[in-house]
Formats: sequence, C-alpha cells, structure tokens
Amino acid sequence: MQKNKFKGLLKKYLVFVKKTKKYFHKIITLKNKRGKLFVVIIAKYMLFLFLAFCIFILFLFFYYTYNLPRPEKFTETPFIQSTKIYDRTGDTLLYDIYGEEKRAIVAFDKISDNLKHAVLSSEDARFYQHKGVDLRSIIRSVLVNLKLQSVSQGGSTITQQLVRSVYLTKQKTLSRKIRELVLSIELERRYSKDQIFDWYLNKIPFGVNTYGAESASQTYFNKSALELSLAEAAALTALIPAPSYYSPYGRHKDLLLQKKDYILERMEQLGYINNEQLLAAKQEELKFSENLVSIKAPHFVMYVKKYLEEKYGEDFLKEKGLKVYTTLDWELQDYAEKTIKEADKTNVQFNANNTALVVINPKTGEILSLVGSKDYFEKSYPEGCDQKTGKTCLFEAKFDVATMGFRQPGSSFKPFVYATAFKKGYTPDTALWDVKTEFNPNCSKDASQQKDRYGLACYHPQNYDGLERGMVSLRSSLAQSLNIPSVELLYLTGLKDSLKTAQDFGITTLNEPERYGLSLVLGGGEVNLLELTSAYGIFATEGLKTPPVSILKIENSNGDIIEKNTKESTKVLDTQIARQINSILSDNNARAPIFGVNNALHFANYQVAAKTGTTQYFNDAWTMGYSPSFAIGVWVGNNNNASINKKTGIGLAAPVWRKVMEKAITSLPKENFTKPAAVKDINPVLLGQFPKTDEPHSILHYINRKDPLGPPPQDPNNDPLYPFFEEGIKNWLSLSKTTP
Repeated sequence: MQKNKFKGLLKKYLVFVKKTKKYFHKIITLKNKRGKLFVVIIAKYMLFLFLAFCIFILFLFFYYTYNLPRPEKFTETPFIQSTKIYDRTGDTLLYDIYGEEKRAIVAFDKISDNLKHAVLSSEDARFYQHKGVDLRSIIRSVLVNLKLQSVSQGGSTITQQLVRSVYLTKQKTLSRKIRELVLSIELERRYSKDQIFDWYLNKIPFGVNTYGAESASQTYFNKSALELSLAEAAALTALIPAPSYYSPYGRHKDLLLQKKDYILERMEQLGYINNEQLLAAKQEELKFSENLVSIKAPHFVMYVKKYLEEKYGEDFLKEKGLKVYTTLDWELQDYAEKTIKEADKTNVQFNANNTALVVINPKTGEILSLVGSKDYFEKSYPEGCDQKTGKTCLFEAKFDVATMGFRQPGSSFKPFVYATAFKKGYTPDTALWDVKTEFNPNCSKDASQQKDRYGLACYHPQNYDGLERGMVSLRSSLAQSLNIPSVELLYLTGLKDSLKTAQDFGITTLNEPERYGLSLVLGGGEVNLLELTSAYGIFATEGLKTPPVSILKIENSNGDIIEKNTKESTKVLDTQIARQINSILSDNNARAPIFGVNNALHFANYQVAAKTGTTQYFNDAWTMGYSPSFAIGVWVGNNNNASINKKTGIGLAAPVWRKVMEKAITSLPKENFTKPAAVKDINPVLLGQFPKTDEPHSILHYINRKDPLGPPPQDPNNDPLYPFFEEGIKNWLSLSKTTP
C-alpha cells in the first residue's frame, strides 16, 4: 500500500518538474531577447530545482517517519527474558527456561569491560563521539566496499543496530534506512550513551536462540558475562555479525578464531589492551561448552521445573524473566554426583546399575541435594530398552528414581513400626523372641508348611543370615535389623496403626494395606526415596515434620519477590519416642553384633543414626540415616527391578551414604541427639522383665495386644497367634539344648 502511494507521489512530482522545465524555458527565451546574461538565468533555474528537491526530501522523511514508534518503548516494554533456576546462593545457574529467546538482563556493571571494549573495537569505535549516525564511518565503509567491489563492511553504529533489532526489520529498503537514521538520532538525544550500550549488550543475538551478553557467556563458556577473559570476549564479539555462520559448533570455527584475533588487534590499536595482553589472549585456548543446553543437578532442576510449569505456565516461564532461588547446595550436589559415579565402578560388578540420593535439612525441609540417577547424560542400557518407563532398562538415565520411583524399602521401613509400638507403650527394652515362627494361623505351628488349606502361602520369615537369637530386646532387634521379632512387633502393633504413622510422616504411597500384610515391616510396600528421606528427618527433629522444600524464593524481572517458602513444621511424633528411635539407630554397640564395630554406619566423633535395607530378592539396597542437621537416603538397584548379586544395603548403598554424610556433617558444628528419658512406673514386662519363676513365654502371655498398658489377658489363648509364638519358643529351647 505504501509502495503504491510512493509511485503516485513520484508520478505527480515528475509532471511538476516537466511543467516547471517548460515554464523556465519560456522565461529563458524571453530574458535572452531582453539581453539578460545566460549564466544568471541558469543559476536561478538550478536554485529553484534545488529548493524543489529539498522540499521533496523533507516530504519523504515526514512520509516514512510520521508513524515511527516512540523511543520510550525501551522503558515501557521489557525485553523477553528466560526464567533462571539458581542454587541456594544465587551464584550458580542450574538451568535456563526459555522459548524462542534465551536472555538474561544484567546490569551494565555486571558485564566485563573486556566484552565492552571488544564490541566497541569491532562494531563502533567512535560510539562515544557520534550522535547516533557516524558519517565518517559510512564514508569509510563505502570507500572500502568500492575498493573491494563487494559489500564487506557496513557503517551502522551500535545505536543503529539496536534500533534495527528492536523496532525495525532487517529488510534492506530505503524506507527502513530512513526510519533507522531518524530513530537513532532521536534515541541518542533522549538517552545516555551507557544506557544505549547497556540495552545493546542485553539485546543482541549470539546464535542458538541466545540473546544478550549474559546468556551468551553462560551458553558458550559456562560463566557469567563479568568473568569473560579477553579471548572469550573477542570470540563472543566475533559472533555478532553472523552468529550461525561463525558458530564454534559449525564448519567455520577457524574463521571465528581468525576474526577473534582481528578484534584483539583492533583493541590494541585503540589502546584498550597492550601488546603483552594481545599475545597472551591470542595464545589462550578457548574451551567452548560441550552442551549448548547447560543444566546442572538435572533431576532436581526437572523436579523444580515441573512445579513451576504447573503453577505459572510454560509460556510465562519462557518470557517473564523469573529468578528462582532453590534450596540446592551446589557444592554438596557436585560432591554427591562425583561420589556416585565413583561408587558405580564397584556396584556394576554386582549387577547394581543405578543409584539415587537425597539430602534434606530436616529442620527446614530444604532439599540440599537430589540425584535421580547415576548420570543424567549417560545412555540408557541395554540398548533398545524402554526409556519412557525404564521397565526394561537396567539403567535409565532420565528417569528420576528419587522422586518418581516406587521401590520396596526393605528393612529401612522398620523404624516406623517400632515408633508405632513405642506409642502404644512398648519400650526399647521390651523383649521379644527371635525364633522360627509361623504367622499364618491356618498353617502348622511348627512352620513346616508352605501352603495352607486355602492354597495361600504360609508365612515364616527368616533373618537375613538365617540365624535365630532367642530372646532379644527391641533395641537389639532394630539395631541389628532382625526380621522375625520385627514381624512379631508389627503383629503386636497393628498394620493399620503402623501405616497411619508412615502416612503422618509424609509417606503417601502405601495405599493398599490388604496387599502388604505383615511383610510391610520388611518393606513389602513401595515408597519413593524423597519421601522416605524426609520421613527419617522427622526423627532428627524429634517429631517435627516439615514437607520437602525445593524453592527458597522467586523474583520477577524487577526483583520483586512473588513467592517465598513459608512452610511450617507440625508435630507428628512425641519427642520421647523420637529420642528413643534416635538412641537405637545411633547405638553402634547395639549394631555391632551384626555389622561389626568398625562399620560404614559408624562415625567415631559424631552422633549419626542409620538404618540399612535390602529387599527379599535383592532387588533394592538402601541406606537411610540422619544427624540433627542432615537426613540422607541412598538407593542402589536396577530400573527394571532385576536382582542384585546378593549384596546387602550396607555393602552397596552405605559407602556412598557415608561419604556424603561425612561431607555434610563436617561442614557444620558438631551436634548430638538428646537422650530419651528413663521409662518408669510401667508394666515390667514392657521393660523386658519377665517373672523369673515362670517358664519362658512370649509377651502375649503377659499383655493384651490391643492394650499393652492395660491389664494382662485373662486367657492368652484367645489371641490367634499366641499358640504359634509359644510353639516357636518351645522348639527353639528344645533345639538349643541339643545343639552344642
């Protein structure tokens, strides 16, 4: 439409010039007849044409600039900015969420002088002298282009480039050039040089959807724009004219490096650097990032990203420039990732192909470290396995076992059953019998059957070493992870109440009680590592529950806080009971008969509570533990649930757990658990004190299972499993008399 208007105006102008020419021809003829000088007449004729030309040029400027956007657009309409996810300090960028433009706006003083000087040297050496348009530069570029007979140099200033990228298109037309010149002059009239240069450095594209100096620095060199070396700054500057062509990942990397050296030489010529700096910068070996999509702590980042997308929407995150400060301790995370990779060299020899880890501050619920698989960037295997579900993969790199995996916890679930028992009145000194016992009342009492009359499996679990120890305290049973007394305790405590304790602790996955039965205490239900680690942290805080937290605060592009962690603690367990569990799980002497004195769970100078877990068919190996300030959980196994080569949790998971725990607890002042108060004025049987005159009986002979603190049962045989418990004791005593 504008083109048709221009043609009409031009046609009218040509008609006007033609008529004017005829008119002047008549005047000239007339004047000659009167003897006027021909030179004077020609001068008047040319003056008239010049005035007509000037009027026409002014008209064109008005026509092409009457609807120009206002320069205030820079302050009224913010640039599209990507969302940045940081560690807890804000110093480490973990991930950048962006759409078509990956950009981070930073202050002018947060951009290296090296980059500023490189850009000035290459793009506009007289930037601080001209007024938006540099006639000297234009003339020089025209002469160079004529000499080379090609358009190899442009005369656009930094201001013109900025105007072109923000307001206009790159189409090379007369109208666009006129609009560009006018806007450049107007922009310079309204704003300072530093402000314009600031906008330019935060706006210009550097390739691979990356805009602005900060994003370019992070993308290509994994560092901030403030940290760029001379050579790195020159290389980024070399990308500006043609980012795709000069890409360090393309075919013209050699040309990029040549251009980088040319820019360095220009910097020396202009006095920004000396000859010594020039030579050093030329010799510097540039190390471009291997991954254009930079991501640190990937599984944790994806966990945070999922939350952000659900709350704010994907498009909002890609454009509004949020700054997300997470709870992650990058130093601890980096150490944990390296520890897992090192341990993997041993674990794969036992057909344990994956590892996950979670570290939580139990006092605040903050997730300090989260590793969802041993290596997010490694290829899944075996080749051709189902990577979407990981069901057929021994190792699936992208699947986050820590937050999405549902794995059986083995004996690491036992503390929740013991805590439930302590609620009911049992104590760490309460004694149970670790003897072969049948728990299906439809099977024979001597635990010799495999199926009952209904075709259901009989249930007589064994300890992992196959041994029986007779009468044992609950302290010894939990510390040594004995299975038979633990199943007996779940029976005494009740499945329903034990599940309620687990749910109160934040474990949300145990929703099928009819499926678990008494095997629950041995890890018969599925949990995920994040929830289990958080639940263990409740013991550390003496019963205070704070749900897992991954974000400290979120700021918008203006620096205003739009979200802040406000999660509060709730009391879910009596302090005395928590202290009893802490006392047992940190008791190395109680643990030693099974694990040895110098085991991986013991720290000579620190109080640390710990519990291992291994599932029945060696599918999963766990080590869970905590200090007053850190709760750490480690899982080792295979994504497809394949069995490990019979290595327990302490053999595979504990070495990783120990190294990370040691790193964590030595970073803070030493803290100890508070000792539980002594239990008094209670049924002596609950303290492990049976009448010495009686023959050996199970605890069901002295207490009512439904009310342990109440009066003893009138007829113990009313309990369906009482005869089975008694039979187990009788058989064990009989066998022990004949065994030397």
